[in-house]
Amino acid sequence: MNRRKFLTDAALGVAGAVGASSLGLAQEPAAAKGKRKMTINLVCGAIGVKAKTQREANALAHKHGFESVEARPKDLAALSDAELADLKAEMAEQKIVFGASSLPVDFRKTEARLKEGLKELPRLAKGLQRAGVTRVGTWLSPASNELTYVSNFNQHVVRLRQVATILKDHGVMLGLEYVGTQRLLVGQKFPFLHTMAEAKELIEFIGTGNVGFVLDSWHWWQAGDTEADIRSLRAEQIAAVDLNDAPVGLRKEEHYDNQRELPVATGVIDTGTFLNAINSIGYDGPVRAEPFNAKLNAMENDEACAAASKALHEAMKLVW
Repeated sequence: MNRRKFLTDAALGVAGAVGASSLGLAQEPAAAKGKRKMTINLVCGAIGVKAKTQREANALAHKHGFESVEARPKDLAALSDAELADLKAEMAEQKIVFGASSLPVDFRKTEARLKEGLKELPRLAKGLQRAGVTRVGTWLSPASNELTYVSNFNQHVVRLRQVATILKDHGVMLGLEYVGTQRLLVGQKFPFLHTMAEAKELIEFIGTGNVGFVLDSWHWWQAGDTEADIRSLRAEQIAAVDLNDAPVGLRKEEHYDNQRELPVATGVIDTGTFLNAINSIGYDGPVRAEPFNAKLNAMENDEACAAASKALHEAMKLVW
């Protein structure tokens, strides 16, 4: 299930507030860059940008000052050895690396749908491995109309264990994003896990050793998780990080999941505490924007990339 479709089906309203107002790329001081290993990452679909190929996404990342780019598993799996070598040489010249890939398996619907994805996953995972991509991420629905908490938990353990086992065979970790938005917990009959503590339990039960987190500042804030929760993790337990801010003037429980702001746009979410906690444990993976923002989504590719890059560079200035 596509994340955006899930939000639409849940009737959560239209995307809202305005993103960054200035589109000039804010260059981060060289001294600040030395304080972090995490990379400013472009995920085209998360900011409404349409890129048809891996090379097109790479070109946008390079043009707008990103340091890493989302890996596209189908594109990479289709490349010959020579084509892949050429792509990697081009990326070296562009000074960009791969961040994470989205999980190309639908584990949320029917068993038949799951089996289709599992059948294709070894080929796609091999493509990621050949390209040097070691991180894959997905998100967890925070509620269900059909499954109670325990039944849902057990289904996730069984299904995600199959996914993680295949990824592990190809040297890839699986990151799980818990969704903490409070409105989503009451949108369906049975609430499901929506905090870091609960996600830790799921990861422990999956038990393959290569499953960790996709941490989103929005969900960390919505769930009431803390700096100490982040510091309880090891760097290798985090596959990717999403950075967002929230509209002003609403109580936490009033926010819609698909109405967010670009990083550090409003200061509602304590981005500095979030980023510095992640940096303190030595995280070295991608940090990307995922604001679900209507104005940003309506922009042309270059304009949206410039706005997201500027916001992420500004956020990184908060790293001590």
